[in-house]
Amino acid sequence: MRSVVLVALAAAIGNMLQGWDNATIAGAVIYIKKEFHLEKEPKIEGLIVAMSLIGATLITTFSGPVSDKVGRRSMLILSSVLYFLSSIVMFWSPNVYVLLFARLLDGFGIGLAVTLVPIYISETAPSEIRGLLNTFPQFCGSGGMFLSYCLVFGMSLQESPSWRLMLGVLSIPSIAYFVLAAFFLPESPRWLVSKGRMDEARQVLQRLRGREDVSGELALLVEGLGVGKDTSIEEYVIGPDNEGGNELPRKDQIKLYGPEDGQSWMAKPVKGQSSLALASRQGSMLPRGGSLMDPLVTLFGSIHENLPSENMNASSRSMLFPNMGSILGMMGRQESQWDPERNNEDSSDQDENLNSPLLSPQTTEPDDYHQRTVGTMHRRQSSLFMANVGETATATSIGGGWQLAWKYNDKVGADGKRVNGGLQRMYIHEETANNNTNNIPFSRRGSLLSFHPEGDGHDQVNGYVQAAALVSQASMMPGGKGETAMLPKEVKDGPGWRELKEPGVKRALMVGVGLQILQQFAGINGVMYYTPQILEETGVSSLLTNLGISAESASLLISALTTLLMLPCILVSMRLMDVTGRRSLMLSTIPILILSLVTLVIGSLVNLGGSINALISTASVTVYLSCFVMGFGAIPNILCSEIFPTSVRGLCITICALTFWICDIIVTYTLPVMLKSIGIAGVFGIYAIVCAVAWVFVYLKVPETKGMPLEVISEFFSVGAKQQDAAASFLSDG
Repeated sequence: MRSVVLVALAAAIGNMLQGWDNATIAGAVIYIKKEFHLEKEPKIEGLIVAMSLIGATLITTFSGPVSDKVGRRSMLILSSVLYFLSSIVMFWSPNVYVLLFARLLDGFGIGLAVTLVPIYISETAPSEIRGLLNTFPQFCGSGGMFLSYCLVFGMSLQESPSWRLMLGVLSIPSIAYFVLAAFFLPESPRWLVSKGRMDEARQVLQRLRGREDVSGELALLVEGLGVGKDTSIEEYVIGPDNEGGNELPRKDQIKLYGPEDGQSWMAKPVKGQSSLALASRQGSMLPRGGSLMDPLVTLFGSIHENLPSENMNASSRSMLFPNMGSILGMMGRQESQWDPERNNEDSSDQDENLNSPLLSPQTTEPDDYHQRTVGTMHRRQSSLFMANVGETATATSIGGGWQLAWKYNDKVGADGKRVNGGLQRMYIHEETANNNTNNIPFSRRGSLLSFHPEGDGHDQVNGYVQAAALVSQASMMPGGKGETAMLPKEVKDGPGWRELKEPGVKRALMVGVGLQILQQFAGINGVMYYTPQILEETGVSSLLTNLGISAESASLLISALTTLLMLPCILVSMRLMDVTGRRSLMLSTIPILILSLVTLVIGSLVNLGGSINALISTASVTVYLSCFVMGFGAIPNILCSEIFPTSVRGLCITICALTFWICDIIVTYTLPVMLKSIGIAGVFGIYAIVCAVAWVFVYLKVPETKGMPLEVISEFFSVGAKQQDAAASFLSDG
């Protein structure tokens, strides 16, 4: 994982520069207004600080769709260039108008980094550590603020501090960011696949994963190009293909093939055994029972609650149980049948478009059953016909405990003729045995499940596992007549505006936009604004002044210390993000935010003595900031980068980021007015109410996404949203 961690850190430097700039301008503006005589021009002074916010909002309006067009890496390179140019212009600024223009350029760089870095990290990170890596932007942003405050504090101790030098120093880390973005960061493999650049995507995945065989994940990225429109949940019992045995009836089966010679397994469709399917059925009925909890929360929860506890460490999540691993290609690391370029080396340009074969052709004859190398859907159909099995599938692991398979329906109609059912994709997940509710005959034997066929008294046949699958139309298509390779379907170029109307996308947008609104109105800006005043009341400012430090320098040092408190809390958040999960972290930390804000309100209204009130306020602010950065500070951006399909991810992130910046502007400019009208107690009281609303929203509407592949997350939103819509439609019609 070393390569993907370094890539995430390099990308997060863009957020470090954002934090650096925010801290620098807070200190530099003190000296800017002296040089340009802005003491009587508070609007211009405020505009200097806010211009970067305006620039970030403006560029966010098209950053997502443009990144879908030209790539994530290209936009990160542009961000580094804008950072550098803005720092040079700020250093040179002969008047306030040039300075305002430079601040606008700086906002452009900030907007691109804040919007696209989480997307980039999510699209390059493995699902097992995606949450940890997506915490890097939060950590780097706070780290950049701390370093900048320390630097500006040191400069403020000089006899004649130079605000130009304070702002111009930004050019140095921006150069480093440009070098890393241009020469070290690879392009997002998901974006490359969306453009049909299969060979480049394979090379990037090999570099990021540190292994040669990445064909399974590459196939997953192709399947993630579509938005699930007809996704269903199906249940199976999966086990070895014991030829000549009678453990499973031959009718109505799916045959699974492993990558090794002669490997094959059987999957029998069943009903009523999967907790995932049960949660889906119960979720679709929730509106009738009057429950306010979104069925999506129940659906996602059914996965996380039923993982085998003995395999919950990150290193083994991709191999949740040995049988399923061997069934779906986890055993052995030899080159598999899913290599999109292995048999096409003679073509120089075929990997640059979506017509590159994803499955390599084989020519083994059907009767060579024990000597075949399972390679093509055509070959599998031949063995299928000999075995009289209804469907065939190929499969491979995609990490996070999920398996990817394709089944090609070739069923017999009422007239006796074969009906082409098309290629379907399956995301398969193991279910634990203790979730049976219909007396289905399963029993636990070690780490495996045993199956008693129909409870008929036969001896136990070890090696069968219970699984649920998300099944939908594949994003790949069979080759033409006489062709044996499977080809990716053509992909639209540009943002999928129509796909925003899909129920799953609309539901994900509701979650993303809701989190961004509640985060900004949860009080972080007000607490940061109030912190220097609190520390001044505790006597910290007076102590620093007695040491010979000016009031301006003391304010900068206090801000540096406040930022320093956040860093260890973010490190704790990194460790917990993929263990307890995003949803659990927010549900655990938001009540502490409420308690801290209520304590601040009480401290403002009740006079317990100056020192006691100041001590209570200081403790409350410290606890608030620590818990905010652990949960509500980073998680909304992480979730927004995870819950949207690849085809509309950039567009949806733009909508969420615009919501973030607009709410940030509203909160920033209404805070002074609110302080004058209702006082500190009223402001923090409102923030406490918003936090309470946020907790209810997270509990009812926000699902847990830890450890799940991005493509599986978007499919869950699709199937859950459509089931709830169908139930609501039934109620309205009834």
